[in-house]
Amino acid sequence: MPITVGHDTSKTRQTLSVGSQAVDYYSISAATAAGLGDFAKLPAVLKVVLENMLRFEDGKTVTTEDIKAFAEWGAKGGKNPREIAYRPARVLMQDFTGVPAVVDLAAMRDGIVALGGDPEKINPLNPVDLVIDHSVMIDEFGNPRAFQMNVDREYERNMERYTFLKWGQKAFNNFRVVPPGTGICHQVNLEYLAQTVWTDTDQTGAEVAYPDTLVGTDSHTTMVNGAAVLGWGVGGIEAEAAMLGQPISMLIPEVIGFELTGTMMEGTTGTDLVLKVVEMLRAKGVVGKFVEFYGEGLDRLPLADRATIANMAPEYGATCGFFPIDGETLRYLRNTGRDEGRIALVEAYAKGNGFWRDAGYSPIYTDTLHLDMSTIVPAISGPKRPQDYVALDHAKAAFTKEMAETFKRPMDKEVAVAGEDYTMESGKVVIASITSCTNTSNPYVMIGAGLVARKAAALGLDRKPWVKTSLAPGSQVVSAYLEAAGLQEDLDKIGFNLVGYGCTTCIGNSGPIQKELSEAIAEGDLVATSVLSGNRNFEGRISPDVRANYLASPPLVVAYALAGTLDIDLTSEPLGQDTDGNDIFLKDIWPSSQEIAELVEATVTREAFLTKYADVFKGDEKWRGVETTDSKTYDWPAASTYVQNPPYFQGMGKEPGVITNIEGAKVLAVLGDMITTDHISPAGSFKYTTPAGQYLVERQVPVREFNSYGSRRGNHEVMMRGTFANIRIKNEMLDGVEGGYTKGPDGQQTSIFEAAMAHQANGTPLVIFGGEQYGAGSSRDWAAKGTALLGVKAVIAESFERIHRSNLVGMGVIPFEFTGGDSRKSLGLTGDEIVSIHGLDTIQPLQEVPCSITMADGTVKEITLKCRIDTAIEIEYIEHGGVLHYVLRNLAQAAA
Repeated sequence: MPITVGHDTSKTRQTLSVGSQAVDYYSISAATAAGLGDFAKLPAVLKVVLENMLRFEDGKTVTTEDIKAFAEWGAKGGKNPREIAYRPARVLMQDFTGVPAVVDLAAMRDGIVALGGDPEKINPLNPVDLVIDHSVMIDEFGNPRAFQMNVDREYERNMERYTFLKWGQKAFNNFRVVPPGTGICHQVNLEYLAQTVWTDTDQTGAEVAYPDTLVGTDSHTTMVNGAAVLGWGVGGIEAEAAMLGQPISMLIPEVIGFELTGTMMEGTTGTDLVLKVVEMLRAKGVVGKFVEFYGEGLDRLPLADRATIANMAPEYGATCGFFPIDGETLRYLRNTGRDEGRIALVEAYAKGNGFWRDAGYSPIYTDTLHLDMSTIVPAISGPKRPQDYVALDHAKAAFTKEMAETFKRPMDKEVAVAGEDYTMESGKVVIASITSCTNTSNPYVMIGAGLVARKAAALGLDRKPWVKTSLAPGSQVVSAYLEAAGLQEDLDKIGFNLVGYGCTTCIGNSGPIQKELSEAIAEGDLVATSVLSGNRNFEGRISPDVRANYLASPPLVVAYALAGTLDIDLTSEPLGQDTDGNDIFLKDIWPSSQEIAELVEATVTREAFLTKYADVFKGDEKWRGVETTDSKTYDWPAASTYVQNPPYFQGMGKEPGVITNIEGAKVLAVLGDMITTDHISPAGSFKYTTPAGQYLVERQVPVREFNSYGSRRGNHEVMMRGTFANIRIKNEMLDGVEGGYTKGPDGQQTSIFEAAMAHQANGTPLVIFGGEQYGAGSSRDWAAKGTALLGVKAVIAESFERIHRSNLVGMGVIPFEFTGGDSRKSLGLTGDEIVSIHGLDTIQPLQEVPCSITMADGTVKEITLKCRIDTAIEIEYIEHGGVLHYVLRNLAQAAA
């Protein structure tokens, strides 16, 4: 499908010659010559957004004033929060968030038919790639059969979902599916899908070059910024709107410059660097901002390390962490199999349009930070947040302190494990997982892990028997180079067998640990630990048996599997003994940087990428055997517990409503700080005693077939019941109670789902109170969808993370922030209050409105709230009941 660009293109459109090829492009220097402003000192990441404005300028959605605002941004020292309409080139999805997005598209086809329209009007207008990577679970591990057995179980559990996705691939234009067992979406994007600069024909038939940009339904879409591709995570709701041709409404962001200098020291890894970056940027406060990395240190920073840093932008809170195009970008594109003509275009375009980073690169930034990479030391992060950085030589002491202060448990309690000759104590590592695109995309740390395993196995060391070990690479290329280096055999020797290509432990698909171990942990109320090479370690995410989760580089994951405990100083205490009884220390098995670099050079080849991605959309025999229909609308299977037609568009009229004040709302939950989307909508397993479990039991689904919340995101009945159901969430309306509980209308403790349904039956609106950074973490659309379906009309918090705030608005739920120092604590909220919010019938973006809180004793507190409907278009979304309703009505009217 040709791209559509703006109408008034004569001022800024120019021609670029690349070898024998000539392409048009939208020139930033031409915009300056046309009197639109001086843009020379803008950061490269902001120039990408500016180019988008030039290309789509039409005098309506994008105006010349929008373009001039970027020059004003520089003149005002990196600040000019003007609302703009941004159009990414493509959309990336994974299956956990992609299934509900395709469910919504299918439901919209039904909805437009009900409004008298054509179902084929509902199609992605921008290219969409969905990579199935979130469904493989580690049931089997530590043996040569693990990979095939896990794949077999994946298909058994998920055939309904895979059938549905294959239907979507047939039914929708511009929609491709990368089958299971291929890799993790962000790694596949980095290694294959992304091009850094695209070309396409526009509506005039001319060839146009433009920056590769995207949004994704996973927060770690940011990884591809390491290759100078601007992308970030949005909720599935916002991504669907982007797919359907809606621009993303955003404010011109502030850009924080992060200068890197110096050289990484011997024995340190890119993971150690990113954990320090996360700590620094979280302390700085970059929520809603772009971060751009610059400085002479980039000359010695491989793109694999850049991608690791870019990947963890959600952990440091930024919208993205961007690296400009330079020689390293070209080297990576060449090494990963991109076409030579594409590489020449990337270089010519970047240099011709002011995107190239050279020695004189020194743009204006809103603010800056600096890090000398020679100061980086080995580190881990935990036990609950990615920003909780701990230098490795302090890790033992830090864990002891966490035990006393956070977990309030003794260190020395031992519990016998049935049938085993060892005991279980707090601090023991029960899961050690090399997982996640964050690090498995980086051959330096993966080769390093393999070399640690080789040296350990040669000395007779092995993982401790209570450690569940796993290796889940982000792409098949990783297996290719590990096998070429002979390192997979060494990893196998100490239990790090291949378990699948997917996210696994990083998103909670760690699978069950040994039953007897689980029972011993529960009996002693122990703090078991996990160590993973992922990006998230939130409470309740990794495993229901594990309370303390630590992020670490793949080589350190191997080391902790050998040690078997966090109660060890890896820098000074022995990991174990060799076959002669001699103590073996970490330094004895740690490879040198030269050893790693030589193996990377020898085994990570262009040919490996070309071979492994040759048939990326074809899939294995199992995928090719999935059968589906050719219907334009989906025949929803009534008995399915995976895919159901959601209620969003049922009974929807042709005209929007109006925003009304909230009167007499009851409180569903009072929550604390850093309530993540994992707390709100967990992705992992659940028990039969939960509302979601009871729903499945009533439909004769055996417990072993429950799968996970994430895999059932296509069924709103399961996901409503799972909202606010994380096993570690604490509702302050109840004293000392963990899990998804609240007070019902009768004041008695009950599940949040049951209470919400009772309030809905009474016609009572609901509100949620929260603390700081409400909605941190994954770009999980069900955290907003579930909130809306429970009948929550408003969420009132001290601050919101970017994606979740947007998702709430996209589902018709209004976010509000306390003002004037008020908080749930200062107001003494118990959850027994009645809340009314006025001024919504005349609401404007970011307006402050009055709120009346009637306390349990009948007294009334009057406070002021800041409405976080941030832009004018978001007011329309709320009027329509959500962004999808807005799009559906517009499409129906256009077709009328």
